[in-house]
Amino acid sequence: MDSSSLTPQIETGIQHMSESVFVGLCCTVGTSQQVAMRRDVTDIQEMVTNKVMTSNMNTRMFSGSEREGFRMEGSDMDGMFWFKNHRVIWDLSQTQFYNVHRQSLILSVSSESPPGFTLLQLLSPWADSRVFSALVTMNGGHHISSSKYREITCSDIMPNSTVHGPCGSGVIGTLEYDDAQCFACDFWPPLASSWIDRCHTWPHPQVVRDIVRSGCHFVAIGHKLGNHESNEWRISFSLAEQKLVYSMNHCQFLTYGLLKLFLKEVINNGLRDNEKLLCSYHMKTAVFWTIQRNTIPNWCPQNLLKCVWYCFKLILKWVYEGVCPNFFIPENNMFLSNIHSEAQNRLFVRLFGFYEKGLAFLLHSPSLRSSIMNVLYNPRLSICTDEHTLVSEVEFDGEMFGEIYENYTTAPSTGPYLIMKYLNTVEQLTISPLTQYQVVMLQVLTASILHSAAFTLQNMYSNTTENKLMYIADRMSCHMLKLTAKFGCISYRLYIAMYYYKTLRYTEALSVIEMTKVNLAQPYVMNNWTVDTERYTEAVGGQSWSTKLRHAVTWNIILDNRIIYINELMTEQMVSLQNHIPELYIPPLVVLHMLEFLCYRHTDTMRAQTALNDLQVLVHHDQGLYVDVDLRDISWQILGICQQISGNLQAALYSYQQSLRQYPYHKIQSATLMRIQELSI
Repeated sequence: MDSSSLTPQIETGIQHMSESVFVGLCCTVGTSQQVAMRRDVTDIQEMVTNKVMTSNMNTRMFSGSEREGFRMEGSDMDGMFWFKNHRVIWDLSQTQFYNVHRQSLILSVSSESPPGFTLLQLLSPWADSRVFSALVTMNGGHHISSSKYREITCSDIMPNSTVHGPCGSGVIGTLEYDDAQCFACDFWPPLASSWIDRCHTWPHPQVVRDIVRSGCHFVAIGHKLGNHESNEWRISFSLAEQKLVYSMNHCQFLTYGLLKLFLKEVINNGLRDNEKLLCSYHMKTAVFWTIQRNTIPNWCPQNLLKCVWYCFKLILKWVYEGVCPNFFIPENNMFLSNIHSEAQNRLFVRLFGFYEKGLAFLLHSPSLRSSIMNVLYNPRLSICTDEHTLVSEVEFDGEMFGEIYENYTTAPSTGPYLIMKYLNTVEQLTISPLTQYQVVMLQVLTASILHSAAFTLQNMYSNTTENKLMYIADRMSCHMLKLTAKFGCISYRLYIAMYYYKTLRYTEALSVIEMTKVNLAQPYVMNNWTVDTERYTEAVGGQSWSTKLRHAVTWNIILDNRIIYINELMTEQMVSLQNHIPELYIPPLVVLHMLEFLCYRHTDTMRAQTALNDLQVLVHHDQGLYVDVDLRDISWQILGICQQISGNLQAALYSYQQSLRQYPYHKIQSATLMRIQELSI
């Protein structure tokens, strides 16, 4: 598909089709504004967390498709974790940059390993106990065995994980994860120095400098054909790759996204995992090389299909030759261990079959077919590629608030020192240059930190006999919770009601509950990202995201299982935490009716029964609008607790049995069985 051989009519047709596919991909993959928002929200959350971590704690970096800005089905969010006080060096002269009393140094020895892999020799007399447990003696030195380290640390981040490549893998609720325990290096690999010299046109010199300054990482997996596979480590450029993807223009990013879609929906469709020879990383590498070689001078919507075609031809060439050069270390042939011999021939025949069809090969992809057919059936169809017209204000708001909710859910540590460090970090960041999305994310993080701090403080001083300390702690907690309500969404006001209930101020709690009930009942409120578009636009359209968040958005209530919020839920929190679930997620209306019932028990028994009836109707009859399917286990449990307190033991037994039948999102089955046992005593 050389443009020089195309007639003007065909060239125009391809450009027209490219524009249609561009629009389709913006709807599937995201517009440039959506992608920027997703990245900014994740970036600021990660920045806050890592600034707070002390030297003996893990630094965390998210990677994978979701971190790059994709939200397609199957997009993964991988995590990389490393010790702040362990550092890898390439040369002994680099020891001068470290305090050897505070940092454990590790030397990379790559002379006996394939390109892109290395051995890691421990130089320091001290290190983390897990590092010592993974040591093997080689060539007169103590080296860290990647296979041993992988086995030892597999379940460090999430218990009961299984080894998958260099990662510990598993499922939390419905989310699959891959977490890699690795080591960090502050210096750019000498073997990748040629990459710096290649960067004439892309990426921008500032990006190159940033990448080189950021160094690299080492993940615990060796080369299958290496002499020391079980002890070798792979040099990881995940951070560099993330920065490169961020530096792409939107057409380049969509080209990468289209190749990922085609790989999943067509090339690998129906294959077992061991038969999938090509992966998303190969697609990304092809896009990197194509951009850097300046094969296509103008990456724009009209050239999108041409860009895809050049990348596809490059992949086909690699498969034919059996060589896929790593973008940073070209000597590292990423096909060496699995794409060769008969497997290579079969893959080439399959890809060449698509090549012979020309751009029509994209019709095999369900996600792309409609965009292409639109133009084929309507060649004069007018296509607007203005991204701002593709996503409405309400749709964008819904996605942004969803992204913020997903990223802020990990509550800060309950220790007072770390909570103060969080607040100081947020304060410092407020004077930094931030994007508009990061400002909203910081606002929500602040609210989350404040309500955690308020209940932590209350728990610390609840048993003290010194009235003055209790009074001061109470005033501080109340102030922090009012700020929480000021910064957070509508349902955040329920944290105040929880606090008042916990401190026996039932009238004050009920006053907050009544106001919150009125706010939640407004027809324009966005609940679980479902909303009446017209009324939302009338109420808050065009206003700041901060205003929209406070007046028109509600989220699930999140209870950190290390903090006691409501005594009646202590059993559930304890059991959930024992099963390695850090938080309870409870629908706001379930919390509201529960608190209403618990408070009215002490002031008005008739209203208490009304509140319990409202809770029962909600849990029994909601179709997923107010009670998410994943949260039915805790919702039925709370209904059962309230029914048990009211003396309706038969109804409580039924609710507990229903809780056991739900998806065990919170892993509270042991608590449910304990409560069922209580009923029979």
